[in-house]
Formats: sequence, C-alpha cells, structure tokens
Amino acid sequence: MENRIYSNVTVSMITMNEEGAIEKVVNDIKKFAPGAEILIVDSSSDNTPKIARSLGCTIIRQFPPKGYGPAMDRALRIPTREIIITLDCDDTYPAEKIPELVSLIEQGYDLVNASRTYRKPKYMPISNFLANRIFALATRIMHGIKTTDVHSGMRAYKKNMLDNINFFVNATALPVELFIKPILHGYKYKEINIEYRQRVGETTLKKWESAKSTFRRIIKLKFDREYAK
Repeated sequence: MENRIYSNVTVSMITMNEEGAIEKVVNDIKKFAPGAEILIVDSSSDNTPKIARSLGCTIIRQFPPKGYGPAMDRALRIPTREIIITLDCDDTYPAEKIPELVSLIEQGYDLVNASRTYRKPKYMPISNFLANRIFALATRIMHGIKTTDVHSGMRAYKKNMLDNINFFVNATALPVELFIKPILHGYKYKEINIEYRQRVGETTLKKWESAKSTFRRIIKLKFDREYAK
C-alpha cells in the first residue's frame, strides 16, 4: 500500500441499518485511505450511526428516510475535499481499490467508475448481472459510452465537476445519471474492474422499479435536452 495521507479525499456513504458491516467497512477505509474524511448520510433505525460516530465518522442524519436520491445528493454535495469516493456500506466493494481510484483522478480524470459486472460476480444473482449488462449495452447504443456497469456504487468524482452539474435526485436509479451526464458534458472518465463481494445484511433493491427508472434515465438523457443540461 502506498504510504500517504489522503487529506484531499472524502469517502461518502449512505447507510440504512448497516450495523453488521459498518465497523469493518470503516476500518478498511482507514487502512487503505488513511487521513480521508469518512462522511455518512444515515437513515438508520439501528445502531449504525452510533457505531460510525464512535469510529470518527462524520454523520449527517436524514431521518425519517427520504430515499436514495436525496441521501446521495447530500453525500456528494456536502464534502469540501477535492476528491469524493463513494461506496456502499454493505462490504460488497473493495476498499483496497480506493488508492487506485484516487490516483486516476489525480492523473486528470474527472470520474472513475468501478465496474462489478465486467464478468459475472460470484455473489450476484444471474438476473441482476444480466440486467446490469443490458443497461450497459443500452448506454453504449444510445450514448456511445463504453461501460459494463452503469449502476456501480463505487466511484471517484472530482468535486468541482459535481459542483458544475445539476442532477435529478428525486427518483430512483440516480447512479445512472451520475455516470452518464458528466460524460455527455465532456468530462474525462475511466473505468476499472473490481471484485464484487458477498453482501452483509439484507438488500433493499426494488428490482422492477429500478429497471424502469434506469431505462427512463438513459432515454431521457438521449432525447430530452432540458433533462440532459
């Protein structure tokens, strides 16, 4: 591991009842990105915020829950450091990849996407894998963007890029727009491959609603000029 302090990095997560995974995830972040700010937008009814606070995380409470979009918007808008890393707090994403993501942003990329589905992950249902590859194919056909994963929860963003773009947050499938819109605006992106691990805790994914919203965002970004601004 590179011996450095990540004082220019915020790792942002949104959480809802992740008490089974939060301690491991936070400790992994500290191990691989020492000095990074860890910001959590939390809508939990369990001990997640208490555990996170005891580990030195910055906690923003959003309770009662307002949904993924508003929570992620706060997770991306509140940080002031120049690089923002997102990942889910269920231990599915490898914190050891954070240094690579940061390095690529520092090399000049504005957005780095960590693809889970460049191949079939061991711990992802085949239906989820196929859906994600179909979403990626639709993105390539409609927007000319080469990707294998438009729904990844692990990305690196340049803060000033996010500050220059408006996103529609009050709907599901926000990660799709967070990926596609910056590229359509001419920002430089890179995609790397990661291993997707077994989830700790229950999934909250609503598959049918997510699929509809994903296609809706992909299509609107192609044909709705106001939406794509």
